[in-house]
Amino acid sequence: MEIGKRIKNLRIQKNFTQEELGERTDVSKGYISQLERDLSMPSMDVFFDILEVLGCDPKDFFDKQDMEQRVVYRRDHITRFEDLEKGYKIEWLVPEANENEMEPIFLTLNQAGEFKDFGPSLAETFAFVKEGEVSVEIGSKRYVAKKGESIYFHATQQHKIVNKFQGKSMLLMVVTDSYL
Repeated sequence: MEIGKRIKNLRIQKNFTQEELGERTDVSKGYISQLERDLSMPSMDVFFDILEVLGCDPKDFFDKQDMEQRVVYRRDHITRFEDLEKGYKIEWLVPEANENEMEPIFLTLNQAGEFKDFGPSLAETFAFVKEGEVSVEIGSKRYVAKKGESIYFHATQQHKIVNKFQGKSMLLMVVTDSYL
Protein backbone atom coordinates (compact mmCIF):
# COMPACT_ATOMS: atom_id res chain seq x y z
CA MET A 1 0.00 0.00 0.00
CA GLU A 2 1.27 3.46 -0.87
CA ILE A 3 0.28 5.47 2.20
CA GLY A 4 2.08 8.58 0.93
CA LYS A 5 -0.01 8.90 -2.21
CA ARG A 6 -3.18 8.57 -0.15
CA ILE A 7 -1.98 11.30 2.25
CA LYS A 8 -1.12 13.56 -0.72
CA ASN A 9 -4.54 13.00 -2.27
CA LEU A 10 -6.30 13.92 0.98
CA ARG A 11 -4.06 16.98 1.46
CA ILE A 12 -4.83 18.32 -2.01
CA GLN A 13 -8.56 17.67 -1.61
CA LYS A 14 -8.45 19.78 1.56
CA ASN A 15 -6.51 22.51 -0.30
CA PHE A 16 -3.51 22.33 2.07
CA THR A 17 0.05 22.93 0.97
CA GLN A 18 2.74 20.61 2.30
CA GLU A 19 3.90 23.49 4.49
CA GLU A 20 0.40 24.05 5.97
CA LEU A 21 -0.01 20.35 6.73
CA GLY A 22 3.44 20.27 8.31
CA GLU A 23 2.69 23.29 10.50
CA ARG A 24 -0.60 21.81 11.69
CA THR A 25 1.05 18.50 12.58
CA ASP A 26 4.31 19.94 13.94
CA VAL A 27 6.57 18.36 11.28
CA SER A 28 8.55 19.96 8.46
CA LYS A 29 7.40 20.53 4.88
CA GLY A 30 10.32 18.33 3.77
CA TYR A 31 9.10 15.48 5.96
CA ILE A 32 5.58 15.75 4.48
CA SER A 33 7.17 15.62 1.01
CA GLN A 34 9.09 12.46 1.96
CA LEU A 35 5.92 10.85 3.34
CA GLU A 36 3.97 11.64 0.18
CA ARG A 37 6.67 10.03 -1.98
CA ASP A 38 6.75 6.96 0.30
CA LEU A 39 10.39 7.69 1.19
CA SER A 40 9.52 7.77 4.91
CA MET A 41 6.94 6.13 7.13
CA PRO A 42 5.28 8.25 9.82
CA SER A 43 5.15 7.22 13.46
CA MET A 44 1.67 6.25 14.64
CA ASP A 45 1.34 9.58 16.48
CA VAL A 46 2.28 11.63 13.41
CA PHE A 47 0.08 9.47 11.16
CA PHE A 48 -2.97 9.96 13.41
CA ASP A 49 -2.23 13.70 13.66
CA ILE A 50 -2.13 13.95 9.84
CA LEU A 51 -5.40 12.06 9.47
CA GLU A 52 -7.06 14.26 12.11
CA VAL A 53 -5.96 17.45 10.34
CA LEU A 54 -7.15 16.03 6.99
CA GLY A 55 -10.51 15.03 8.48
CA CYS A 56 -10.20 11.30 7.81
CA ASP A 57 -10.48 8.48 10.30
CA PRO A 58 -8.07 5.52 10.03
CA LYS A 59 -10.82 3.07 9.07
CA ASP A 60 -11.87 5.16 6.05
CA PHE A 61 -8.24 5.75 5.10
CA PHE A 62 -7.52 2.02 4.87
CA ASP A 63 -10.96 0.86 3.65
CA LYS A 64 -10.44 2.74 0.38
CA GLN A 65 -7.89 0.10 -0.58
CA ASP A 66 -10.61 -2.56 -0.77
CA MET A 67 -12.97 -0.54 -2.94
CA GLU A 68 -13.81 -1.77 -6.43
CA GLN A 69 -12.13 0.19 -9.20
CA ARG A 70 -14.22 3.15 -10.35
CA VAL A 71 -14.35 3.45 -14.13
CA VAL A 72 -16.89 6.23 -14.75
CA TYR A 73 -16.67 9.57 -12.96
CA ARG A 74 -19.69 11.88 -12.78
CA ARG A 75 -19.71 15.66 -12.47
CA ASP A 76 -20.29 15.44 -8.72
CA HIS A 77 -16.97 13.58 -8.34
CA ILE A 78 -15.02 16.62 -9.60
CA THR A 79 -12.86 18.40 -7.02
CA ARG A 80 -12.26 22.12 -7.59
CA PHE A 81 -9.68 24.67 -6.48
CA GLU A 82 -9.49 28.34 -7.45
CA ASP A 83 -6.58 30.76 -6.99
CA LEU A 84 -8.04 34.24 -7.44
CA GLU A 85 -4.67 35.93 -7.05
CA LYS A 86 -3.04 34.01 -9.92
CA GLY A 87 -6.29 33.84 -11.90
CA TYR A 88 -6.83 30.13 -12.44
CA LYS A 89 -9.24 27.36 -11.53
CA ILE A 90 -8.43 23.63 -11.53
CA GLU A 91 -11.00 20.87 -11.74
CA TRP A 92 -9.66 17.40 -10.92
CA LEU A 93 -11.70 15.15 -13.20
CA VAL A 94 -10.65 12.02 -11.30
CA PRO A 95 -10.46 12.96 -7.60
CA GLU A 96 -8.06 10.19 -6.56
CA ALA A 97 -5.82 10.68 -9.62
CA ASN A 98 -2.95 11.70 -7.33
CA GLU A 99 -2.73 8.00 -6.44
CA ASN A 100 -2.21 7.11 -10.13
CA GLU A 101 0.44 7.75 -12.75
CA MET A 102 -1.74 10.26 -14.66
CA GLU A 103 -3.64 13.23 -13.32
CA PRO A 104 -6.31 14.60 -15.68
CA ILE A 105 -7.48 18.14 -14.94
CA PHE A 106 -9.52 20.86 -16.58
CA LEU A 107 -7.74 24.21 -16.25
CA THR A 108 -9.45 27.58 -16.69
CA LEU A 109 -7.26 30.68 -16.85
CA ASN A 110 -8.81 34.11 -16.40
CA GLN A 111 -7.57 36.94 -18.59
CA ALA A 112 -3.83 37.42 -17.80
CA GLY A 113 -4.02 34.44 -15.42
CA GLU A 114 -1.09 32.10 -14.93
CA PHE A 115 -0.92 28.53 -13.74
CA LYS A 116 1.78 28.31 -11.08
CA ASP A 117 5.51 28.20 -11.66
CA PHE A 118 6.58 24.56 -11.45
CA GLY A 119 10.12 23.43 -10.78
CA PRO A 120 11.85 20.77 -12.86
CA SER A 121 10.60 17.19 -12.56
CA LEU A 122 10.42 13.97 -14.57
CA ALA A 123 6.70 14.56 -15.24
CA GLU A 124 5.26 14.73 -18.72
CA THR A 125 2.48 17.19 -19.52
CA PHE A 126 -0.18 17.00 -22.22
CA ALA A 127 -2.77 19.73 -22.79
CA PHE A 128 -5.46 20.43 -25.36
CA VAL A 129 -6.50 24.08 -25.68
CA LYS A 130 -10.30 23.99 -25.76
CA GLU A 131 -10.73 27.80 -25.71
CA GLY A 132 -8.42 30.80 -25.94
CA GLU A 133 -4.65 31.04 -26.35
CA VAL A 134 -1.84 30.28 -23.90
CA SER A 135 1.89 30.76 -23.62
CA VAL A 136 3.82 27.76 -22.34
CA GLU A 137 7.04 28.93 -20.71
CA ILE A 138 9.65 26.19 -20.35
CA GLY A 139 12.98 27.45 -19.07
CA SER A 140 13.79 30.53 -21.14
CA LYS A 141 11.67 29.45 -24.16
CA ARG A 142 8.09 30.47 -24.91
CA TYR A 143 5.59 28.55 -27.02
CA VAL A 144 2.08 29.67 -28.00
CA ALA A 145 -0.86 27.29 -28.38
CA LYS A 146 -4.28 28.37 -29.65
CA LYS A 147 -7.77 26.89 -29.56
CA GLY A 148 -7.72 23.40 -31.08
CA GLU A 149 -3.97 22.91 -30.64
CA SER A 150 -2.20 20.47 -28.33
CA ILE A 151 0.77 20.85 -26.01
CA TYR A 152 3.15 18.08 -24.94
CA PHE A 153 6.41 18.47 -23.03
CA HIS A 154 8.78 16.88 -20.54
CA ALA A 155 8.92 19.04 -17.42
CA THR A 156 12.70 18.86 -16.94
CA GLN A 157 12.95 22.67 -16.63
CA GLN A 158 11.03 25.31 -14.68
CA HIS A 159 7.69 25.83 -16.44
CA LYS A 160 4.32 27.57 -16.31
CA ILE A 161 1.29 28.28 -18.47
CA VAL A 162 0.04 31.86 -18.96
CA ASN A 163 -3.21 33.05 -20.59
CA LYS A 164 -2.52 35.26 -23.62
CA PHE A 165 -6.16 35.55 -24.69
CA GLN A 166 -8.45 38.56 -24.22
CA GLY A 167 -10.83 36.49 -22.12
CA LYS A 168 -10.71 33.04 -20.54
CA SER A 169 -8.61 30.17 -21.82
CA MET A 170 -9.57 26.58 -21.07
CA LEU A 171 -7.37 23.51 -21.27
CA LEU A 172 -7.83 19.79 -20.76
CA MET A 173 -4.55 18.55 -19.23
CA VAL A 174 -3.02 15.24 -18.25
CA VAL A 175 0.16 15.28 -16.15
CA THR A 176 2.17 12.28 -15.06
CA ASP A 177 3.20 11.96 -11.41
CA SER A 178 7.00 11.85 -11.46
CA TYR A 179 9.74 13.32 -9.27
CA LEU A 180 13.42 14.04 -9.78
